[in-house]
Amino acid sequence: MGQDPGNAEAVVSDQATNGEVEDQKSAAELRRDIERTREGLGETAAALAAKADVKGRAKNRVDEVKHTVAGKTDELKQTVSDKTDELKHTVSEKTDEFAHKASDATPASATDAATRARVVAEQNPLASAATGALLIGFALGRLSAKR
Repeated sequence: MGQDPGNAEAVVSDQATNGEVEDQKSAAELRRDIERTREGLGETAAALAAKADVKGRAKNRVDEVKHTVAGKTDELKQTVSDKTDELKHTVSEKTDEFAHKASDATPASATDAATRARVVAEQNPLASAATGALLIGFALGRLSAKR
């Protein structure tokens, strides 16, 4: 109505172009939304599959426990080794101490026996440590019984 017919075609053409751009934009947005949804579904499916894999989860747990036990075993071995070394040292000291006391209080034949006992103790330190601990315990028991 008072518009130029050529101008009306240009307006319709612009509207058609804008509609196509919006359709293309909407299609591109839809594609992005679909891709995001696919990624989310993929992650969800992977998480569900991991939870449903009882055998795999059990295997992982067994591996964790094995690793923990191995670590504790190594710690225990080191502790036992340290304590054994301490005990060997203590037994050696006590053996020397008792040997000196025995040599002062006994004749030469007893001194020779003590020397032989010391040599055996040096050759078998673990057995000697156990024997020494037993003797020390016995002696302490006897001393405490007299009091």
